[in-house]
Amino acid sequence: MVKKNVSVSLLLPPSEGKAEGGRGRWDPGAGRQATFRALGDRRAQVARALAAVGGGDEKLLGVGGAHLARAQSANTSLLGAPTLPAARRYTGVVWDHLDLASLDAAARTRATSSIAVVSGLLGVVGVDDQVPDYRLKMGASLAPMGKLSTWWRPAVSEAINTWARRRVVIDLLPQEHRAAWVPEGVQGVSVSFVERSGKVAGHDAKAAKGRLARHVLTFDGHPLDALAAWSDERFDLAVVPL
Repeated sequence: MVKKNVSVSLLLPPSEGKAEGGRGRWDPGAGRQATFRALGDRRAQVARALAAVGGGDEKLLGVGGAHLARAQSANTSLLGAPTLPAARRYTGVVWDHLDLASLDAAARTRATSSIAVVSGLLGVVGVDDQVPDYRLKMGASLAPMGKLSTWWRPAVSEAINTWARRRVVIDLLPQEHRAAWVPEGVQGVSVSFVERSGKVAGHDAKAAKGRLARHVLTFDGHPLDALAAWSDERFDLAVVPL
């Protein structure tokens, strides 16, 4: 018999678009989970490296014009920058359809303890942890670290694997972020979205990913049963054991 009262570890990507503003001063070593707080020194290293290159150019950040100017301004002043909780900072399609703010109290509490966000700046962070405005892809190459997914991999793997050891992991990361984590000593699945036509889903699957994450958080039962019970008009799930 499959137990219902199993905690889930839900791995999500950040959004490229982010809310502006905040309050206080960012402390790279702050956070709810001790295993995530341990990444503080590495977060500060990335912040200093970004400042050293003027916040990054169009090639590094993947944007131009006003978006580039905003990103450079944010990226050059990360240490001590004002913060928002990750759940409010991230505003992209996945996060809009996850819509944490509209969850009831029980589901919101579950989200706080269950979601981890894998990020090029932060490594991995919880949804209630304080996050500055920034722009940096996990697949970017930043001197002197090199490709961030490779540089982050040992520390992110240890942090997630320690946190998720007695949980069921549902990995909803894109390949860029998945490359920063090597599962070890954990149970769970990686989930990808496949169009009914058979094509691997692209950008349009982000909304479905947000809806699936919300479904998992509100489902009354085992996390893997939540995946089996989910349905979508356009997408099927490709579920692979870790």
